[in-house]
Amino acid sequence: MSDTPTILKKIIERKRKEVSERRCRRSLTQLETDVVDLPRTRGFVQAICNKLDAGESAVIAEIKKASPSKGVIREDFRPAEIAKDYEKGGAACLSVLTDIDFFQGADSYLQEARSAVNLPVIRKDFMVDSYQIVESRAIGADCVLLIVSALTEDELFNLNRLALALGLDVLVEVHDKQELDLALELPNTLVGINNRNLHTFDVSLDTTFDLLDAIPEDKIVVTESGILGPQDVAQMRARGVNSFLVGESFMRAASPGEKLHELFFAQ
Repeated sequence: MSDTPTILKKIIERKRKEVSERRCRRSLTQLETDVVDLPRTRGFVQAICNKLDAGESAVIAEIKKASPSKGVIREDFRPAEIAKDYEKGGAACLSVLTDIDFFQGADSYLQEARSAVNLPVIRKDFMVDSYQIVESRAIGADCVLLIVSALTEDELFNLNRLALALGLDVLVEVHDKQELDLALELPNTLVGINNRNLHTFDVSLDTTFDLLDAIPEDKIVVTESGILGPQDVAQMRARGVNSFLVGESFMRAASPGEKLHELFFAQ
């Protein structure tokens, strides 16, 4: 984590304080009791595989109100309605931002979105503590995000192991070859490549293209950030990438689901 980008360091520092605050309100023991009798998760990876097996794009459609770099992205923010719109538009899965301080997210947004549809949902947040993994299961997540640049190697492996033990799928996010090498040591199916440089916030699809040759065929590459138009989708498909995590371009559309369908299924 020595090379962790400044904005990410700031988020992680705040996240660790937030986890401490949450532990005071609800103990880890209480959370562990909450998840014992929960029904099985919906199968995030399986939903992606189902789309790919059908020869379709597997789109993880993001529900995001704001971001640190862009501010408020969508004023008319109703998670349940957006989730229904995404499901109608052909999304494989949903991604819901739950970070409060930097993305204006909330746990309740995930719960509202998931309750409105049959799609599996990833909790999009900054996981730094085992408490958050158990909490994710308790609030209804089917998958969690682990960002390699935000974690030590031990933290990455321990949090991943716990998530899988709880029945959660995991999307491991990388930005460069060094992070990818570490991610490939995990037994996970999904490898997320974030095209946004967390140092500069510049976006380049070359980030995905440059790493593809190093990824085994048994992994599913999810390209994240920078998918704005049909040409971006076409470039990815031409290189064999057909799983996408898209947020901002959908969130700025009057109908996020219609935008999804137009971008991925209307050609």
